[in-house]
Amino acid sequence: MLNGSPFYANGFNAYWLMFLASDPSQRAKVTSAFQEATSHGLSIARTWAFSDGGYMPLQTSPGSYSEQMFQGLDFVIAEAKKFRIKLVLSLVDNYEALGGMRQYVEWARSQGQPIASYDDFFTNPVVKCYYKNHVQTFLTSRNSITGIAYKDDPTIRAWELMNEVRCPSDPSGRTVQAWIMEMASHKQQNNPSFLVGVDFIENNQIPGIDFVTVHSYPDQWLSDPSEGNQISFLSNWANSHIQDVQNVLCKPLLFTKFGISSKDLGYNQNERDQFFDTVYSTIYSSARGGGMSAGSMFWQLLTTGMDSYQDIYEIMLSESPSTTSVIVQQSQKINRKGRCTRG
Repeated sequence: MLNGSPFYANGFNAYWLMFLASDPSQRAKVTSAFQEATSHGLSIARTWAFSDGGYMPLQTSPGSYSEQMFQGLDFVIAEAKKFRIKLVLSLVDNYEALGGMRQYVEWARSQGQPIASYDDFFTNPVVKCYYKNHVQTFLTSRNSITGIAYKDDPTIRAWELMNEVRCPSDPSGRTVQAWIMEMASHKQQNNPSFLVGVDFIENNQIPGIDFVTVHSYPDQWLSDPSEGNQISFLSNWANSHIQDVQNVLCKPLLFTKFGISSKDLGYNQNERDQFFDTVYSTIYSSARGGGMSAGSMFWQLLTTGMDSYQDIYEIMLSESPSTTSVIVQQSQKINRKGRCTRG
């Protein structure tokens, strides 16, 4: 909900926003990305609010932060507000490229904690304290540009507890379930709006989880990466999740990450366009029929001069006319749906 009405949006991922914005000479790229997004009807973005130790750290050690990086995120939020783009901020990563849960565990291990594996992130009391302090720091931080505390800023549409949470040592899901319940409750004491979705049914039944999210990468999941197989799988997969949300969870659903690699065998532009259209059509069909789908965010948006951030999933709106057309059409339809609902 937004201002008392159902919120529908078409958007994008741009994990890099804080990193470029931390360098004043690179901030124009952030502005350009938001400007391009707005001009194509995109109204929500998902980005990282973490970088733990290592390269360009936001959190240099537990509870210690880089003011330069925080000011970069301040700029991102201020620019998003200017262009009327809502943000989803993810608070830690399952993966180790930017520290993530492994860095938290290593910090605790260096303090003498008896760490058996990286999955101790979810159970070790010292690690959990580190994470809770990180959450608290973000909620209480005040934007140096807008003067608004993060927890009070309506530009921040949602908080994500972790990007793609995993705990392979406990396939039952009980460890992750307990962690989400604890952290969702901790977060809700200070800010009642945040986002996370992992163990689809059980995790998302937790009262502290406001809406459901899914990520879809059939080209990584399927042994047969042929176009027809991917599209068929994607359509069935998306519809089955929508039905679970509709019939069991009764919460809004956002497709917060999806994409197709340009390095797939037999890849062509038409394949990507059909992939996007399949996701978009499924979402819009649900929304139009009064279902629970609220929108989506593709991975990932780049702008001119960002070659080093290319990851074979990137979309450059100025260089991908056919895919951009598919994106714009979805923006127009989903935004019209939102206006009709509000009207």
